[in-house]
Amino acid sequence: MTKKMLEFVSVNKETPIKRSTDRRKKDFGEIYDQFINEKAKEQSSRCSQCGVPFCQIHCPLQNNIPDWLKLTAEGRLQEAYQVSQSTNNMPEVCGRICPQDRLCEGNCVIEQSGHGTVTIGSIEKYITDTAWENNWIKPIKIKNELKESIGIIGAGPAGMACAEELRKFGYQITIYDRYDRPGGLLIYGIPNFKLEKFVVTRRTNLLKDSGIKFIQNFEVGKDMSLKELKSKHDAILIATGVYKSREIEIPGVDLKNIFPAIDFLTASNKKGLGDKVELFDDGTLNAEGKNVVVIGGGDTAMDCVRTAVRQKAKSVKCLYRRDKENMPGSQREVANAEEEGVEFIWLTSPKKFIGKDQIKKVEVSKMKLGEPDSSGRRKPLIEKDGEFEIDADMAIKALGFDPENIPKLFNAQELSVSRWGTIKINLKTLQTNIDGVFAAGDIVRGASLVVWAIKDGRDAAKQIEKYLSEKNKKDNKKEFAA
Repeated sequence: MTKKMLEFVSVNKETPIKRSTDRRKKDFGEIYDQFINEKAKEQSSRCSQCGVPFCQIHCPLQNNIPDWLKLTAEGRLQEAYQVSQSTNNMPEVCGRICPQDRLCEGNCVIEQSGHGTVTIGSIEKYITDTAWENNWIKPIKIKNELKESIGIIGAGPAGMACAEELRKFGYQITIYDRYDRPGGLLIYGIPNFKLEKFVVTRRTNLLKDSGIKFIQNFEVGKDMSLKELKSKHDAILIATGVYKSREIEIPGVDLKNIFPAIDFLTASNKKGLGDKVELFDDGTLNAEGKNVVVIGGGDTAMDCVRTAVRQKAKSVKCLYRRDKENMPGSQREVANAEEEGVEFIWLTSPKKFIGKDQIKKVEVSKMKLGEPDSSGRRKPLIEKDGEFEIDADMAIKALGFDPENIPKLFNAQELSVSRWGTIKINLKTLQTNIDGVFAAGDIVRGASLVVWAIKDGRDAAKQIEKYLSEKNKKDNKKEFAA
């Protein structure tokens, strides 16, 4: 054990400096400044190097966190990056947007002992950004190009992680995506103040330089059926994610100026990327000067309220049917939103939207918490005679996402799905009911975290490689027998 570790007894927890609220409300830049080298080394040295690393156990990717913290503390940043990227295809993304307070940092042993967690996410971001700055990150070089090709549907984190892992074997990889830029929700769903878009573009350019092909504006089912696409490749991965917004069925839901979260966020992100966005430019999807009400309590809701603040909304309120302790979103994000002036109205649920042609008010029911439901959280119950009204010029539905009808979209009615609409797979092989067609990410597990999507993509790569290797052996045996 080096002297550089176990410093948590004398060194307090510090996060990178957060830009002032006044400054960050005026733009979409990331809110945290970068660690400097000495501070990153200092904070890494607080790691207790546990015999049982709970941070690693509670990371979906099983990242070797204690190892790269130790290397950082010793100033061996290039080695720290090598360890970090060995289990994670996008450490710079996870360092920025993972809910560390619910995963690695939330399970840090020294956090449990009252010393404050190691700032794992900030250090992960620092390591990878340093690696990019020093040109340590290189495209994949293939010694032996293989003839087999894999088509991947979806250029989000699951698809890109799978593509990178399979490319390392030498397979020919083509990623098909219906949007004009690769990245999925990393590009159009997550705001710049959490994930600046150059971070995603830099990673996708690396994959392109590694020989991975991207075909944008391609819709399976319109441009080519799943069956036709399969005939072009030796294996297919479906990694589309989930984009269908959950609806709320209350009176007045058809009034104007009530939008799904994805429409609001996509418009804002496209504008930030320099695109012409008519519905933003004409004020429809622009929150400026409006009383904005966001319905929901997850990370998407936090993205919406904080985007509305930066668009100079008159007021921003968030309605959530449970209390603060039971909300699914990151507590860190809630704190950031509160600092920026968002008003959270806990234990409330919209009863109806009020207005003639467009929304003017939201009638809200007060809630109370009953016994735990199937999720383990206490069930919200409507309180009698607890209604009140809130002014609203714009309402945003941030209630989560469901899968689209993939068999219908892909013109592949034979593809099996669950009763929730997610694609059914063999849990061992990750293969669908169609031979050679695999699925991974949110389209299998339901709306989840980016870190889980990356894990699922990596797992899919292993299974696809195994499938193609076994298929190759069988084909060779047939040729030999003939």
